[in-house]
Amino acid sequence: MSLGDEHDGASGAGGGGTGQTRTRLPDSASGDGYGGVYGGARRPPRNSRSLITVVGVVVLLIAAIAFANRGGGTEDGPAADAAPARDAAPTAATGIKPVAGKNGTIPTGYSKDEQGAQSAAANYAVALGSDGMFNTARRHEIVRAVHDPAVVDGLLSQIDAAYSPAFLKNVGLNEDGSTPEGLTFVSRTVPVGTKVIESSGDTATVEVWCTGLVGLAGEGSTKPVTETWFTLTQKLKYIGDDWKVESSSQREGPTPVNGDNRASTADEIASAVAGYGGFTYAR
Repeated sequence: MSLGDEHDGASGAGGGGTGQTRTRLPDSASGDGYGGVYGGARRPPRNSRSLITVVGVVVLLIAAIAFANRGGGTEDGPAADAAPARDAAPTAATGIKPVAGKNGTIPTGYSKDEQGAQSAAANYAVALGSDGMFNTARRHEIVRAVHDPAVVDGLLSQIDAAYSPAFLKNVGLNEDGSTPEGLTFVSRTVPVGTKVIESSGDTATVEVWCTGLVGLAGEGSTKPVTETWFTLTQKLKYIGDDWKVESSSQREGPTPVNGDNRASTADEIASAVAGYGGFTYAR
């Protein structure tokens, strides 16, 4: 079974003019996969260990499959220790700002060159791989901020359908996307490097090699935080004064050999997530 997926711009679909998307989805073993832009979300399986695929965020696809495949979200047990009094905050770029604008927490206004395209692709990977994608309002903000406006409405309708209460429950969250009491939900993407595949005028194709973290940290979790490695390919278009995503695809790896590091305890992971803020600027 292939875990990759992609969507390509197509013209004149439905009632939205141009810029609609055409999607290729991984097939469900039972033939009942939902349609989606960034993959296929399966209907809630009767067997709790059946494979489930994330729709709506390319950079979480492989990680979420493995994460959801481990069964239920929580089990009886003591709650994790309280987080430190000082909560983690996103880490912004220091010194001279690489870009002048910001849409929410997402940097905007990248230069119209290969450097700007790589920076945009890296930061969009971070945003699309964040835990904000599991909250409806935040998910809408992220998708609108990073995508070509011509494809946004079609994306949102499919993504929202995929992040159903049943799906969220299957990955260990509450049906509204909130985290069960005593646990810490982790979803972060960390770009390792970028490469321009094609660049011509208003368009560019950029590959972003990433590692990702996803899982529930804390005692009582049966879905501990795990890592995944993948390469995200983003087709970008320069619209107005910024790069925007027209389409994306993902493939697994390159994946390094696991080191000899000791796996941290649930409390250590939860404390790290609470204490270390993610980055608002990735490159």
